[in-house]
Amino acid sequence: MYDFANSGYTTVVLTAVFNAYFVSVVAKNEEWATFAWTVALGISYAIVMGLGPLVGAWADAHAAKKKALAVSTLICVGGTFALAFAGPGMVAWAVVFIIVSNVAYALGENLTAAFLPELARPESLGKVSGWGWSWGYVGGLIALALCLAWVLTAGSRGSTASEAVSGTMIITAVVFGLAALPTFLLLKERAVPTPPANVESHAMARLLHTAREAAQYRDLLWLFACGTCYQAGVATVITLAAIYAEQVMGFKTQDTIMLILVVNVTAAIGAFAFGYAQDRIGKVMALRITIVGWVLMTIVAYASTTTALFWVAANLAGLCMGSSQSAGRALVAYFSPKERAAEFFGLWGVATRLASILGPVTYGAVSWATGGNHRLAMLLTGVFFIAALGCLAFVNERRGRERVAMLNPAAAAPI
Repeated sequence: MYDFANSGYTTVVLTAVFNAYFVSVVAKNEEWATFAWTVALGISYAIVMGLGPLVGAWADAHAAKKKALAVSTLICVGGTFALAFAGPGMVAWAVVFIIVSNVAYALGENLTAAFLPELARPESLGKVSGWGWSWGYVGGLIALALCLAWVLTAGSRGSTASEAVSGTMIITAVVFGLAALPTFLLLKERAVPTPPANVESHAMARLLHTAREAAQYRDLLWLFACGTCYQAGVATVITLAAIYAEQVMGFKTQDTIMLILVVNVTAAIGAFAFGYAQDRIGKVMALRITIVGWVLMTIVAYASTTTALFWVAANLAGLCMGSSQSAGRALVAYFSPKERAAEFFGLWGVATRLASILGPVTYGAVSWATGGNHRLAMLLTGVFFIAALGCLAFVNERRGRERVAMLNPAAAAPI
């Protein structure tokens, strides 16, 4: 249900509505507008890179993942609501609350993922992760459908589609808050707090301990490197899809929302189907297949000169998005000891947030330097996916799990 709840934020704010609104209305289509959007996101992810591991280590030490998740949720919902007041020229306001809301969203994403080892057996991690991601896309679909209805009826209220964007931020905030309630009412915190007398109860001490042990988790480190690369490409698509659709393909706001609605369906199908495939063919193989799909997507998007071909690229991205996100999360859980799951997912968050800086900022810089050549910027995004395939070649699924069992014999579940 938390995957269901928070997906509306990424779908409406980062992917379909507010990003394009920021460029065209808030920043008034200035040449630096796309770059400013990507820099704002980059700052938020840089903050998460510093906070994520500390929050995760603290949550593990105090068995307080649920409490930390509640705080991050309240901040994200409040920040999203504040975006409703970002009008033309209010760049500073929009940037501040994009940073606030996105930092809170990203921390919450790390924390909810850290519950996965408590909720699924090792051999079912891919399947359960796939359930979450696919159900999450349903949540994004519902939030976006409500926003589409609000935008399409703007004329009957005497306003324009652009003016209706403020209402979509309120809708997204309310859906997030309401849909997250079952998590806080029903989910149990199964972790046990570390005794206060133990130095490991301090977040920084736990991180230093992990840093000293890092070399022993070789496959996890290669997975982090792979994640940094492929998530850079994924983050670019998520945060710039609507901008690309409007600036290159000439889509209107309602066209873009409809596109993202359909893509959410294909993403849900991809996440659900590949969740089962991961446990059958192996999580590494499943991730490799989806990354190859991402490479194909960038080529098709670059070559798209018609709306029909761009729809093909977008839906290919949807299939790959759900499956690659699910596979990455399942692999981190598979390679992590249960009692340090939030900490390890905090470190995974560092890798993915670094990616979320590298990908979109690179895209923004290229589009700015080339006078708005979004096609070239999209093509160069494919380089991140190719690099990810290179890193993934060094990840051995069985060896990584055996290493966890050897280093944490009391905590690691059997293979």
